[in-house]
Amino acid sequence: MAGRSNKKQAPVEPLKRAVATCARAVAGKRDIGVDFGPGGPQITETSIKLPEPSRLPDKREIAVMRGWADSLALQAACHDQRLHLKLAPTQGDARAVFEAVEQARVEAVGASRMPGMANNLAAKIEDFYSHGRFAVLQSREDGPLDQALALIVRERLTGRAPPESTRGLVEAWRPWVEGRAGTVLDRMNELVEDQENFAQVMLDLLEALDIADNASQLQSETEEQEEARDNSEGGEEQDQESGEEGDGQDEATPQQHSDNDVGDMQESGEQSAAEEFDGEFDSEEEADTPDSWRPNVSVLDDPEWFGYKVFTREFDEEVAADTLSSPEELDRLRGFLDKELRSLSSVVARLANRLQRRLLAQQNRAWNFDLEEGVLDVARLTRVVVDPMFPLSFKQESDTEFRDTVVTLLLDNSGSMRGRPIMVAAMCADILARTLERCGVKVEILGFTTRAWKGGQSREQWLNDGKPANPGRLNDLRHIVYKKADAPWRRSKRALALMMREGLLKENIDGEALAWAHKRLLARPEQRRILMMISDGAPVDDSTLSVNAGQYLEMHLRRVIEEIETKSPVQLIAIGIGHDVTRYYRRAVTITDPSELAGAMTDKLVELFEETAERPSQGSRGSRQRTGT
Repeated sequence: MAGRSNKKQAPVEPLKRAVATCARAVAGKRDIGVDFGPGGPQITETSIKLPEPSRLPDKREIAVMRGWADSLALQAACHDQRLHLKLAPTQGDARAVFEAVEQARVEAVGASRMPGMANNLAAKIEDFYSHGRFAVLQSREDGPLDQALALIVRERLTGRAPPESTRGLVEAWRPWVEGRAGTVLDRMNELVEDQENFAQVMLDLLEALDIADNASQLQSETEEQEEARDNSEGGEEQDQESGEEGDGQDEATPQQHSDNDVGDMQESGEQSAAEEFDGEFDSEEEADTPDSWRPNVSVLDDPEWFGYKVFTREFDEEVAADTLSSPEELDRLRGFLDKELRSLSSVVARLANRLQRRLLAQQNRAWNFDLEEGVLDVARLTRVVVDPMFPLSFKQESDTEFRDTVVTLLLDNSGSMRGRPIMVAAMCADILARTLERCGVKVEILGFTTRAWKGGQSREQWLNDGKPANPGRLNDLRHIVYKKADAPWRRSKRALALMMREGLLKENIDGEALAWAHKRLLARPEQRRILMMISDGAPVDDSTLSVNAGQYLEMHLRRVIEEIETKSPVQLIAIGIGHDVTRYYRRAVTITDPSELAGAMTDKLVELFEETAERPSQGSRGSRQRTGT
């Protein structure tokens, strides 16, 4: 019986068992689960997930699968996630570089100890870059720094040269990286097995490359200043108590008030920042003007009323995605997207089918029969033939509660979305667009980023003008239309693949992008309008934040969200990828892994479509609300 059972098992089963056993041994955790299924490789605290191999895998596929198993097992054994989150920058290019170099460190630990594992990891890396987009690059701006730096660090730690498919990427970045941070890179070799000290060197590397997380540095400096101030105040208070024990209570009152004021400032930091943001545009004459004098303006229509300035809009652009690339490149990117879709299609398609069933169930036609007037019911004419005295039967179609709907997907195209997040976002947008189109729901897909890093032409003009103070937003916006609401999916499917083009993703100014997408939705004739924002972080633009208040972009985003949620007929949803968006949006969900995006998007759309009650009236824009309810 046992021999008969072994004959019936799939040929790949012994390989899967061997890979799983080896992964547990490398991870040093006997109880960790190793599963195989559709989708990309993933790791959690309790399990490792690997792609399902073919029934008869070739040598290359086996090596790639073993490489991913070794990589994830090494991460479980040599990577402390809590320490990593404590030391890692918060967002942006700094976070992307930190993550990529840490992954290179983890894999270098295994590659330096076991030659066989080194070969497996090399096969995995070669497969990852087999698309060939990095073989030849015209400039380093066309290739991601985080991946180039990870390959350079891997070469230094293991002695293995980067794959031929990445030659252009590495050669474009190597002179710049080694010229700025060569001595810092030399310090990494001795710390490859010490995650904490290696991370400290990585932070020095970010400083040397001038991409350090300014927000984290500012927060650290502020904490140090507050700690020093608290210590000095504590010392002064102690001296005062020892030197003035006989003083009355009245003399201590000013010090007490001062302490209370400091406490109030610390507790209401965000509120103070908002008040400062509001007051930036007030002139001396306006300071004496009562608030009731101001007209009923909106931050969506006139952001300058609320302190948000734009230095120049001359270099901003709203552009169709297919104009940013050649047809040949779009075809190549679309082929790559289709290849990735096959690995994720079973999971996303199941969710999309569930959404489609819910929508079609709401659109089913219902009829009332045996009426005295309406449309003649031909199915019941046989009764009249049998009995001519039998009255004719009529029917009428009952009204459906499903309203004409348009959905806008607004995708964050910032640099921190590089890699798996933007790929999964593109796949989910593609499949949901097809699903909703089959259900008669129109879909518009938009993206937002900037045209350049660190300011572009706007900053150059600001420098030429003598660096005027408080210039406001200081970068060139790029708002991308991947698919118009009225355009069918088949005509836009190539453009959706542009998201994965290297060099496209730069910085993100969320507030203006949200206002832009909202304005396009208000121009639509549909009764129900839904705006879904997908982002992985707060708005970040180094050029703008370097010459304005630290919360300049964030406060504008908060005001735009409040305006839409309280005074607009548009229903706003937000999905954060590894970023808590619930502190900005009322209707929001945060996911920790990009693979959860499809489920989150589907669930939120199902919730909205299944709402039977009308949206309650809010705010003062009654005319706008009536058009959407």
